Amino acid sequence: MIQQNGRIAVVTGANRGIGRAIARGYAEAGYAVVVTARDPDSLDDLVEEIRGLRGTALALACDVGDEASVAALGETVPEMIGTPHTVVANAGIGGPTAPMHEIGLADWRGCLRTNLDGVFLTFRAFLPAMIERGEGSLIAISSVTGKRPLHGRTPYAAAKMAVIGLVRTLATEVGAHGIRVNAVCPGAVAGPRLDEVVRNQALTRGISEDAVRKEFSSGSPLGRFVEPHEVARTCTFLSSPAAASITGEDVNVNAGMAMY
Repeated sequence: MIQQNGRIAVVTGANRGIGRAIARGYAEAGYAVVVTARDPDSLDDLVEEIRGLRGTALALACDVGDEASVAALGETVPEMIGTPHTVVANAGIGGPTAPMHEIGLADWRGCLRTNLDGVFLTFRAFLPAMIERGEGSLIAISSVTGKRPLHGRTPYAAAKMAVIGLVRTLATEVGAHGIRVNAVCPGAVAGPRLDEVVRNQALTRGISEDAVRKEFSSGSPLGRFVEPHEVARTCTFLSSPAAASITGEDVNVNAGMAMY
């Protein structure tokens, strides 16, 4: 086992967007970081970037919707680098954008497989070691769409709302073991994922992409989109001693798009 001076964080779906920013944030905070994606080669530049910060990074392949793949991750990380203090279940997909009656069961299940089953499997894989140690922080990336509607996104909304229920219930189960469980609910986060959402919304609703962007930003009292590093900083805060009394929460990082 590689001995680390600092703590260890695992971030799933770290090859782009929010996940990449979260991984970088933990590295900057002094954590050794394990990053995962279905294609580990997509993590090469992130690993080099973290190492450029004089941090420690390990890239591993993982399909969070596949039970055997996640179980293997849960076994490999402690063997190679140690038991993580923090696990961020970030991996997710957008799923279909269409009226619900036009969505096939396979597309529905595919969205929930990654966005909900993936959180369950990821947390379950690391919980026994955290329980044994008596300490840990689990963070699930939910969404503002888990709190308010988004046209044509019923599978995604259902999964992200379910994540909040998972987090609240799990927090009550593992608190006695010194483990905290929280969700982060980003809003419209600038980047490729938002660009894709905007395109799909425009096509489904028959309006322009500019109209969709204005609608999203005008829904925020701050009148702007969220930056990936703002989500990352919230995660590192939730893992820190400063958040020692915070558990079972769904923390909004959405520029005020949802206030509940």
